[in-house]
Amino acid sequence: MGSSQGSTLSADVMSLVDTLPVLAKTLIAGGVAGAVAKTAVAPLERIKILLQTRTNDFLGVSQSLKKVLQCDGPLGFYKGNGASVIRIIPYAALHYMTYEVYRDWILENNLPLGSGPVVDLVAGSAAGGTAVLCTYPLDLARTKLAYQVSDASQSFRGGANGVYRQHAYSGIKEVLSMAYKEAGPRGLYRGIGPTLIGILPYAGLKFYIYEELKRHVPEEHQNSVRMHLPCGALAGLFGQTLTYPLDVVRRQMQVENLQPMTSDGSNKRYKNTFDGLNTIVRTQGWRQLFAGLSINYIKIVPSVAIGFTVYESMKSWLRIPPRERSKPA
Repeated sequence: MGSSQGSTLSADVMSLVDTLPVLAKTLIAGGVAGAVAKTAVAPLERIKILLQTRTNDFLGVSQSLKKVLQCDGPLGFYKGNGASVIRIIPYAALHYMTYEVYRDWILENNLPLGSGPVVDLVAGSAAGGTAVLCTYPLDLARTKLAYQVSDASQSFRGGANGVYRQHAYSGIKEVLSMAYKEAGPRGLYRGIGPTLIGILPYAGLKFYIYEELKRHVPEEHQNSVRMHLPCGALAGLFGQTLTYPLDVVRRQMQVENLQPMTSDGSNKRYKNTFDGLNTIVRTQGWRQLFAGLSINYIKIVPSVAIGFTVYESMKSWLRIPPRERSKPA
């Protein structure tokens, strides 16, 4: 009887799924893919942010892992992950969904882009920009929360006051509220410049490389997990490497108000993206532009691979019809 009830429930769920429009199904698939991928690599993301922003306290991967464990305990590796998941669900949902929408729109309107992989590049870039603009304040909150490190042991230079120059945030709501009070709407989008400059080529390259690699896979293996994992991993690896310095600038701009005052009594270090790149090279050395890149390689490969794999699996489970494949230019 239990088996019969389970089968009936499953059939009811699939009947409900079948009534959803394709865009709604794509949003669900993208949201689930983003949440699973982000949670899987949350500890590595926390260490990467600390390496990018706490240039004096965190100087290596192994030392940083030990310090977070010592100061925050095992759960410290997931500090800020709540904000990250809350952000990544709408971000990934919008990213994947708008990619499909932009791609179909380009193909249907016969724009002078051909029908090859350049379509994936343009659609991916536009989708990345759209998703960032809609969810950026949550990314700001995630970075500020991940930046905070409890220092009960007084092990950092300057003691606890050196770590927390200002009030320690208790959660997402307080981060966003204080950012808005400090600078209005602009405070919620501090660091959006390097984010957009970085996400446009990164998102475009990610989809471009993924679709280009898929194109060389026999059609009978198109839905194979063994195909999605390596294609997604390589796509993330190439795309992230080319845009990584912009990610460092973004993170440092996001936590400016939590860092020591400059000589003129201000927290604001960088006027814009390019000033940020120049200042970091001049004051911290060019290597800082790649701080955390090694752990990012460890993170980005499983993150993107898991994301694409879950997305394709969800599309199959939600019975999203296969779209037209781009033809080589």
